[in-house]
Amino acid sequence: MANKLGVGVIGCGNISKAYFSLAPLFRGIKMRACADINMDAAKARAKEFKLRAETVEDLLKADDIDIIVNLTIPAVHYEVSKQVLDAGKHVYSEKPFVLSVKEGLDLKKRAEKKGLRIGSAPDTFFGGAHQLVRNLIDTGKLGRITSGTCHVMGHGMEHWHPNPDFFFQPGAGPVLDIGPYYITNLIQLIGPVKQVAAFATTPAKERTISSKPRAGERIPVNTPTTIHGLLEFENGAVITLNTSWDVWSHGHAPMELYGEMGSVFVPDPNFFGGDVRFTEAAKPVKKLPKWQHPFGVPNEMHSQGMMANYRTAGLADMAIAISEGRPHRCSMELALHAVDVMTGMLRSGETGKFVAMQTTCERPAALGIKEAKALMAKKSQIGDYR
Repeated sequence: MANKLGVGVIGCGNISKAYFSLAPLFRGIKMRACADINMDAAKARAKEFKLRAETVEDLLKADDIDIIVNLTIPAVHYEVSKQVLDAGKHVYSEKPFVLSVKEGLDLKKRAEKKGLRIGSAPDTFFGGAHQLVRNLIDTGKLGRITSGTCHVMGHGMEHWHPNPDFFFQPGAGPVLDIGPYYITNLIQLIGPVKQVAAFATTPAKERTISSKPRAGERIPVNTPTTIHGLLEFENGAVITLNTSWDVWSHGHAPMELYGEMGSVFVPDPNFFGGDVRFTEAAKPVKKLPKWQHPFGVPNEMHSQGMMANYRTAGLADMAIAISEGRPHRCSMELALHAVDVMTGMLRSGETGKFVAMQTTCERPAALGIKEAKALMAKKSQIGDYR
């Protein structure tokens, strides 16, 4: 492959640290610079990771930057990505990459006009656990998926995030913030969605921050925080998706898929790893042996213990795909269809009607063991997984 593509980041908040710290695991990309409307934040990240701190305007003009990663808040993802494309650079956005199908189609038009790529998180479906489930489905061990359930429920971001305000405004909420992980994984496992229905509520109109440094502050809630949805897929499968930030505790599994020949219990799509449990017909449920997939290997300490975290894999796959002239997996079409599903759920919650999807997409190519190894830098390919 040719030289690595130069990468710049706009938005130096909480999530940027993951991108900067994990990028060296992968080939095809080189982090070079970062920018933020708060120049102090840009300078702090630049110093931490030995990068250049730029103004947004200068980063858009930089000759050594091929791809810009958009890590701004969701409400401005569209405007920032539009600036990036208009500056002649590829863009990879945090999720959700836009807040409406109209915005997404406009970005698609701009990218196609200039021969540019759009990519978007999440890339957690690259994880070893989720690709193991994909392998079970693709090899026919489950038969056709006919139904399933998903539950992503907790009590909001105000308990841990230093600035949780935007999570409770239009453009966020549990569907648009956490939903992308679940919906993207469902699409890569089952295929595109045909129509959706949902109920949505906002039990609390204010939230009290309990995280530092703003503990005790009250913030308004202007978007639904409990959404119970029903997704009908083009293959006929029907999946329940319940999302909420109004639940203190529950006993539901993150994701269960029911096929004609068996059932599979999928770990949290917000993470790369975890245990996959499977039952063939009426046989007892069993935990499958760990698949020897590099993106399932625990590599980072969290409060829950060692966990697998390979965020930035989607960015690396896009960079390599650009050089190789092949489709990238975290594609604009996949991301836009997920946005279509999520905004459709919110519209259904408002109107009480079923909402047909305006878009469709192909399932992204599976990322097996060989393909995952091919994304990693050579120094990361030896001894990092057993």
